[in-house]
Amino acid sequence: MGAQILDSDYLAITGIVTVFYQFIFFVIAATLKIENVAEFAGTSNFVILAALTYFLNGTHGIRQLVLTLAVIVWGVRLGLFLFYRTWHWGADKRIEEKRNNLFKFAALWVLQGLWVWTVSLPITVVNGRFKNQSPHLRAHDFVGWLMWIIGMKIEVFGDQTKIFWQSLPTKGRWCDAGLWSWSRHPNYFGEILLWWGIFLAAMPELTGTQFAVIASPIFVTFMLLFVTGIPVLESTADQVHGSNAQYRLYKQNTSVLIPLPPALYGKLPRWCKTVFLLDFPFYSSGLRDEKQEQHDIYAPYV
Repeated sequence: MGAQILDSDYLAITGIVTVFYQFIFFVIAATLKIENVAEFAGTSNFVILAALTYFLNGTHGIRQLVLTLAVIVWGVRLGLFLFYRTWHWGADKRIEEKRNNLFKFAALWVLQGLWVWTVSLPITVVNGRFKNQSPHLRAHDFVGWLMWIIGMKIEVFGDQTKIFWQSLPTKGRWCDAGLWSWSRHPNYFGEILLWWGIFLAAMPELTGTQFAVIASPIFVTFMLLFVTGIPVLESTADQVHGSNAQYRLYKQNTSVLIPLPPALYGKLPRWCKTVFLLDFPFYSSGLRDEKQEQHDIYAPYV
């Protein structure tokens, strides 16, 4: 049986490690006036928590091992991708804008720490909880693992396509190649799917209040749908390309998140897109005179 540190589910120790880890990087970033360490601090923190909680518990089962490796693989892959992106195109503009305001910059690191600790909850509790009560794999495991694999592949392919697109002469135009022709944010769809998969695979180890770790995929979904993800990128794209009729046509016929064939998506009623496909009207609030612009488009979607 592994060591119990502060609490049996390792919630306190992971919270302390996360606060300390993010604070150290915040001090470095604020002192040296650099922001490109923020993304590394976030993704590497996930890897540290997953590995730490795994080795603190002396009892290791297949469910625990697979979920720990899933988080580590996700964190390392995303960290390397963000490092490559930052190296070639600079840090995230949203981070750069907050760098010169200490309070806004600090708030960003607080949010990042909350993101890391909350989203890590399933693997944290599974690694703390596992005492061989549920050694046998269940349908939840296989479905959850499958969701993680599909989500990971979608996220990786989406990111790779976007990176390749940035190197083409078409740079500066919105990306509509590969998965981006079926979804305006396929990488976010993959991200949401894989974290729901991790939660589902963790369920056999959970009892009572531990099911509160569902906060992990809910937090990911909420942030990407309503806060730092889609709303920001949609607004930016609308400002840059909003006057382009072809961009409006792309947006009108391409799902915002869940990949669907454009020919099918474009024919769906507005209420169906909002209720079932999460394409909320405020994602297009930055477009002016949208109805008039649509009247100017006569060519069918190809």
